[in-house]
Amino acid sequence: MYYSITHRTRYKYSAPVSESISEVRMNPRSDGNQRCLRFELAVSPQARRFKYVDASGNIVHYFDIPGRHSQLAITAEAIVEVHPPPNLPERLPDDAWDEIDMLAHTTDAYDMLLSGDLTMPSQRLREFMHTIDARRRDDPLTVIRHIKRSIYESFRYVPLSTEVDSHIDDTLSKGEGVCQDFSHIMLAIVRELGVPARYVSGYLFHQGNGGGRSTPDATHAWVEVLLPGLGWVGLDPTNNMLGDGRHIRVAIGREYSDVTPTRGVFKGSAESKLHVEVKVEQLLTPPPSEELEAPVANPWQVEQADVRQAQQQQQ
Repeated sequence: MYYSITHRTRYKYSAPVSESISEVRMNPRSDGNQRCLRFELAVSPQARRFKYVDASGNIVHYFDIPGRHSQLAITAEAIVEVHPPPNLPERLPDDAWDEIDMLAHTTDAYDMLLSGDLTMPSQRLREFMHTIDARRRDDPLTVIRHIKRSIYESFRYVPLSTEVDSHIDDTLSKGEGVCQDFSHIMLAIVRELGVPARYVSGYLFHQGNGGGRSTPDATHAWVEVLLPGLGWVGLDPTNNMLGDGRHIRVAIGREYSDVTPTRGVFKGSAESKLHVEVKVEQLLTPPPSEELEAPVANPWQVEQADVRQAQQQQQ
């Protein structure tokens, strides 16, 4: 499946600022089950743009606007090819918990066991875990599916009910939140069980009424967990679904603060007002061949091979 994405961000300042420095994480990733075929970033006022790849493999663009300006507009446009992930088994083998312990301590995934400020475990979290019986039992895949479904059933989706820097306790106490909050809660729980998990920011294509509880004109967030023999598996607790061919991955990290779409500072005494608009469309036909990069044979093989190699090293 091919998707066209337009992500517009506008900052309006209450008074002119003399300089602003910004970084942007809006470039879809080319790994796993997807390829970014084209990406363009436009900035107004115009600025010279640079980019680098951070420690998690996310593409980060950054720029400096030295002159006085009263607003900043950022438009990112992308075309992405997404393959549906392989079907998951009903359950994992009985020794899967032991394999997870070996994977977590012999691969780079160890960092994804560490909590950030927004996902730090708390007494409220452990009480919720007890309520939904989130513990090491059965097999990891069965438990993780249960956690995903329990979060979906336990909390209401209410836009603007939390802030971008809200701790998981805010949602746990109010019983409502947005995709960022539900993903943070799931991250905290599965990490408490010793399963490496990472936060994924990106987009979800809404087809008819199939978008679930998330907002169609905004970015989306979900979770990936590392499971033996399967690699990184996407789970969307907001919509009680697995990551599928409609989930478009942009950046991964420990939590939202690692992958914010825009981040910056400015000089001046002013307040800023943010407006975001996202549009995701499915393309009926593939883009012209001259726009495509060299194809990647079975994009899942690379990541799966890394996991299998780690498992062989453990043995």
